[in-house]
Amino acid sequence: MYRNFLALSASVIALSSTGGVALADDHDRIEALEARIEQLEETNRRLLEYLESQGAMEDDAAPHSAPHPAPHAGHHTAPHGAHAAPDQPVQVAHADQHGAHQDSYRQNFVGLSTQYSFDVLDHAEGINRRQLIQLQAMQNGQLDNRVTLSGGVTVLANYQRSNSDTKFGWLMRHPTSANQIGEEVSEMVVHSAQLAATARVADNVTAYVELLYNPEQSFGSGTITDLNRNQVQVRKAWVMYGNLDTSPIYAAIGKMDTPFGLNDTVSPFTNSTTWHSFAGLAYGGMVGYYNDGLHIRAMGIQGGAQFRAANSPVQGTNVPSRVNNFAIDANYTTPIGADGTVMVGASYEHASPYCQAYPVFHFNPCADNNPAFAVYSRVTLGDFEFLGEFQETTDIWPGSAVPDPTNPLSVFEARETTSWAVGGRYSMDVGAESPLDVSLEFSRFRAGDDGAPWERQDQYVAGLSYFLAPGVNMFGEYIHTDGWVPLNFLSGGNFPDGSTWSERDATTDILTFGIQAAF
Repeated sequence: MYRNFLALSASVIALSSTGGVALADDHDRIEALEARIEQLEETNRRLLEYLESQGAMEDDAAPHSAPHPAPHAGHHTAPHGAHAAPDQPVQVAHADQHGAHQDSYRQNFVGLSTQYSFDVLDHAEGINRRQLIQLQAMQNGQLDNRVTLSGGVTVLANYQRSNSDTKFGWLMRHPTSANQIGEEVSEMVVHSAQLAATARVADNVTAYVELLYNPEQSFGSGTITDLNRNQVQVRKAWVMYGNLDTSPIYAAIGKMDTPFGLNDTVSPFTNSTTWHSFAGLAYGGMVGYYNDGLHIRAMGIQGGAQFRAANSPVQGTNVPSRVNNFAIDANYTTPIGADGTVMVGASYEHASPYCQAYPVFHFNPCADNNPAFAVYSRVTLGDFEFLGEFQETTDIWPGSAVPDPTNPLSVFEARETTSWAVGGRYSMDVGAESPLDVSLEFSRFRAGDDGAPWERQDQYVAGLSYFLAPGVNMFGEYIHTDGWVPLNFLSGGNFPDGSTWSERDATTDILTFGIQAAF
């Protein structure tokens, strides 16, 4: 800066001094200019020596200072639309605390990413692949801010009718008599609301936390207006190490979905029974590999009953004091034709939830673990999408049989627990900005022997959905269920006469409309 200022001053003085020799001949004028320039250069040299001796010259003014280190590739060094000044140094952390690591982030501190928010909070698709969703969002520039805030609200209006008093088989709300009385019910409610933050704390480190309000599917007691069912919880949270720009390997520790099965649906809102049967949420640590369409994950899962769909006994209790459960998943996606893909995958879980003895109750401890496996596939062909999945335990579920030989229900033998789903979706061009998605899906949960009241619960869903704007999905569904098989006391044990409240011939018909909005 000082050198530039002095050079500019010399030029101005030299040009202004030419007026004094304007009337001289050319020879005299040239000699006078040369003499003045030599004098100014000598003065400039002395001034620079003086400034350097006083410590006023910084690296940006020194003629031979080292260049600034370049930021890590793949990350912005300034906010969108802005440019860092050429002489602005890159911030360097103190060597005694963090070594010579440089801060490569110059983006805004807090921002929004609508598409990422919808994807990471969606309960219908990408259910147990949130970490990969984050890594891919980092790659395509959706997480350029230090902290990305996300939120979503799902509201419903529905009408439900059952052929059996107070037995409604739609599992998007818990089948409880505290909220569903008689044979007809209707609602206009908040199904769920979420708020999340994704923090890029370093080039390869991401922290995530998600808050959930879900009165319709809360395990709290009482009616939908009871305080116990109106709590906000930390639904998911983890810290992940990974960056697909530098490595195909990533790892995370926290509270997250277990990598078992696909558990997705083509329906716009209603989850398939495969999700209700085997989708897991648990504490644990996961390691993943993603490259060229191959995705492999392995997760060590905390023992005990956890939050849903994982139950590994710890010395005969449900106390989660050991990491003694695990799940492994692998899938591969490859192109087919000009505009299609096919994905196939398989999973194994060491301890599923279907290990409890009679009478069955949520989160009770088990005598031994019951492993499970899953196979699944998703195919896209232009505007069409199809999926199929099959899940089953490797051993029988002890609680699916009644051990009392004097009970008439004891004639039904224990069996493996099975769930499967098939569905398809077509994106129809209706001449609007977004296509209209038309979907149809069937799924089954089977828990009992042939003819048992708790044998199975089937679900049919026909859906329509349309995106009014990015992150705003308006949908409508017709749902039909056959069978009413609540997990708690499905084979009995809660009535003095030994009967069961499961009902094989119970049916429910539901018509629902809603909006899922994310920001």
